[in-house]
Amino acid sequence: MCVLQEKEIERIGGKTPIKVNIRVIAATNRNLQKEVSEGRFRTDLFFRFNVFPINLPPLRECKEDIPMLALHFILRYAKKIGKKITNISQKALQDLMSYNWAGNVRELEQLIERSILLTSNETIKKIHLPSLEPGESDTDTEDFLIKSLDENEREYILKVLKNCRGKVSGTNGAAHLLGVPTSTLNSKMKRLGIRREHIFSKHIYCTEP
Repeated sequence: MCVLQEKEIERIGGKTPIKVNIRVIAATNRNLQKEVSEGRFRTDLFFRFNVFPINLPPLRECKEDIPMLALHFILRYAKKIGKKITNISQKALQDLMSYNWAGNVRELEQLIERSILLTSNETIKKIHLPSLEPGESDTDTEDFLIKSLDENEREYILKVLKNCRGKVSGTNGAAHLLGVPTSTLNSKMKRLGIRREHIFSKHIYCTEP
């Protein structure tokens, strides 16, 4: 509160306050006025924050930002995963533009990472968007499930391993299809808790071509 009202801070172990000249930016996905009226947020704190409110629209209302965001996430996760992916096809980009983003920017980020895991060349040609059941609207968010990046990565590594019948390395092995070194894939599998019983029970991992 001293920072917001008095523009002062006190260092741990310090004896005198220090004047600061800073601008505080706070973000929330809740309606703070409603939270205040229902007693879940302090009125005095609300008025200290509410000097210059900025309302950011959801992704579905500013789709012109999608190409820039998609390229940003492609470069970030291609580097993280160790793939040389630098582009996205026009068809895949059109699919992104036509989708109604119930999960906002976080959903776009996860779908881009998922697509990178499934892409074997330098261009993402297909985005694996969630499919809707007949009669279901893509604006319904009640049943939308957001998974962590580790959950998405684990799910798709398992799918690739099943398609490879448990083969990790060598030609047409999971590491080859995912475009990562075998050692990298083995490390990811260990970190994500993927064991041989998670594939088909009659299959075992193969680390030889």
